[in-house]
Amino acid sequence: MGYVYLALAIVLELCGTTCMKLSDGFNQKFFAAGTLIFYGVCFYFLTMTLKTLDLHIAYATWGGLGIILAAVIAKIFFHETISTPGLIGIILIAVGVVLCNFFGANH
Repeated sequence: MGYVYLALAIVLELCGTTCMKLSDGFNQKFFAAGTLIFYGVCFYFLTMTLKTLDLHIAYATWGGLGIILAAVIAKIFFHETISTPGLIGIILIAVGVVLCNFFGANH
């Protein structure tokens, strides 16, 4: 169940981050409220994740996949560019998430 909660936390974090971008520095109140709500519920599910998954695995996965997927959202929906060093960094983050999940302390 921990990975289900973690997946929900990641999706909600991405919704919150997208709302943050759309809030225009918290000037768009609807999206500003969405940011706070999505992040609040996200942290609830991240907390539930920690009942069954180790902190380092949960946080690395949540943060890493959040960064990777936020970059994808930024590219597709906001037409932002990703530099070559940025892409290399994102790939290294993905490798780190895989290493934590498949070769962590409990494996």
